[in-house]
Amino acid sequence: MIKFFLMNLLLSFIWVALTGSMYYSNFIFGYLLGFGMLWVMNRDETDQRYFYRVPKIISFFFFFLFEMIKANIQVAYDVITPKYFFKPGIIRYPINAQTDFEINILSTFISLTPGTLIIDISDDRKAIYIHVMYLKDEEQFIRSLKTGVERKLLEILR
Repeated sequence: MIKFFLMNLLLSFIWVALTGSMYYSNFIFGYLLGFGMLWVMNRDETDQRYFYRVPKIISFFFFFLFEMIKANIQVAYDVITPKYFFKPGIIRYPINAQTDFEINILSTFISLTPGTLIIDISDDRKAIYIHVMYLKDEEQFIRSLKTGVERKLLEILR
């Protein structure tokens, strides 16, 4: 998988050098062009993980960006209005992540969104305790994390 990633980066840099324009959009276009070329050239190889993970990573990036913007707007609205809409709470969130790396990445992405903060991880590593600023329904919050951030992140990592 690393081999394909490095070849894709090399093809991107070659594209940028051949076109002569050093813009991010040109580099991304070269990356996508190189990804397509590598995918066509290596369709019959046994290790296809790279070609399935890259679209999932891009999808997760846009999903997380949308969630981040939505949470920022919610916090900003609460700050600029005279009435506070806080409903703080601490929940016990059962996790499906198993390794230390998966738990660390999951807790980092949960903490990156405004309004949530990881307080602790249980000793058996089966749950994370999260402080939430806007906790209207605990079950709905847990369900949204399970089907959103955790599921998409574990699809990428496993």
